[in-house]
Amino acid sequence: MDDSELRIAYESHDGVRELIDCVRYTLEGISLDFDRWGDRYVKGPGMYVAVVTGPTVAEFADPMGHNRWPTDRCRAVRLDLETFFETAQEVAMTRDGAIVVSVDGVVQEQMVRFRDLVPGDLEDADGGRAEYEDWMGSRHMSALDTSQRANVIATVTLSEETGRVTIFERGSFDTHERAELGGEWNVDGYV
Repeated sequence: MDDSELRIAYESHDGVRELIDCVRYTLEGISLDFDRWGDRYVKGPGMYVAVVTGPTVAEFADPMGHNRWPTDRCRAVRLDLETFFETAQEVAMTRDGAIVVSVDGVVQEQMVRFRDLVPGDLEDADGGRAEYEDWMGSRHMSALDTSQRANVIATVTLSEETGRVTIFERGSFDTHERAELGGEWNVDGYV
């Protein structure tokens, strides 16, 4: 029997696409709410979220010390989007590491550091190792690499330096600089 007939296509599943959109728009909102991007010596909010299948990422991630997502306030992305936004906004300013969200929207408490890819990690990947862009810092390079792993549907980042929001999927990405976020609702960026 061909296993592909039984595979759940999370990449195109409506509920998972909606979850990724919720994460993306939350990070865009955090970027737009922060008004000191141009100030010298000021670090803005930064975030790295991975949407994953399966019960664990232990095979390719390590705990990020005491950095935790406050599950007592917000356990899932879509239960209360306002609470998710407020919690994410605080975490983006005070904690480091990647946030792991399962495809059902549940947020893992422990924040992690994803391990670098090593030979053999991408045996099933179509195009091999993805190419980095000049604007990518370590968070973005990690998100690009992590997006190529079999049980990672997408990674989403918010740059703490520029406010850029990027979605990474299967080694490719869609990125938007802060001025492009929010369309006509972004009074600082909309032309």
